[in-house]
Amino acid sequence: MATTPVAAKSGDREKCYGVAKAGKNDCAAGPGTSCAGTSKTDYQGNAWKLVDKGTCTKMETPKGKGSLTPIKR
Repeated sequence: MATTPVAAKSGDREKCYGVAKAGKNDCAAGPGTSCAGTSKTDYQGNAWKLVDKGTCTKMETPKGKGSLTPIKR
């Protein structure tokens, strides 16, 4: 039997910009997008994913580290 991980409380998570793969962001990613899964490029600077609090700026991508605010890429 498979188990499903329990989702973390929202207070334990934070928005992390620039770490989502194309189409894998959690919600609105700037002009021309509406919500989840609408980012156009990998590691798009205005697209975010919810990550465990305290881990965002430690995340490394081929385009740089994650950011707690939108970044220009």
